[in-house]
Amino acid sequence: MAERVCFIVGGGELDPSLRLAPEAGDLLIAADAGLAAVDAMGLVPDLVIGDFDSLGEAPRGDNVVVLPRVKDDTDTAAAVKAGLSRGYRRFALYGGTGGRLAHTLANLQLLHGLSARACRGFLIGGGTVCTAVTDGELRFPAGLAGYLSVFCSGAPARGVTLSGLKYPLDRADLTAAYPLGVSNEFTGESARVSVERGTLLVLWQGADADPTLLRTL
Repeated sequence: MAERVCFIVGGGELDPSLRLAPEAGDLLIAADAGLAAVDAMGLVPDLVIGDFDSLGEAPRGDNVVVLPRVKDDTDTAAAVKAGLSRGYRRFALYGGTGGRLAHTLANLQLLHGLSARACRGFLIGGGTVCTAVTDGELRFPAGLAGYLSVFCSGAPARGVTLSGLKYPLDRADLTAAYPLGVSNEFTGESARVSVERGTLLVLWQGADADPTLLRTL
């Protein structure tokens, strides 16, 4: 069953042709300079949140949350927390790659954190989609093409199985010290990525995320 999605747009790398299409029940959050991108799409965000150091000045409005400059959360992390507090369990993060590598890594950690809470997050940018899976599986429909990579995130990932891909694995153990799962490929068949214990980051090629995958994967 398709789930409602919390869309978060940051101020990082964005495809100029990107046009989001939130559906009824979805939540659209602009994080700091992501507001400019949302405005350019002709959309009105449900929430604008950030310390606005990147945007330059804080906008005004009942939907604006101004954060202090000195804080533990990144603007994107604060936006994720806002979505969680509103009951959302599925997140699509745009404008969260490119720029400072530290921010991209921080957003990958957010995916891990969401997965550990039995939620699903997607980080979309640079022609790549990334998500995380913890003690579970991802099932991809037939017809996909391109590269798919699987990385251990954190403690060793035990019992990793890859099927329907060019290079299968059967209950292998992956660690964060060696990239065994890099550069696998879709074969056109339905594919499955599973891990018995631990968390995997799963990245695949996609100029934009298929809206169906965002709601069902």
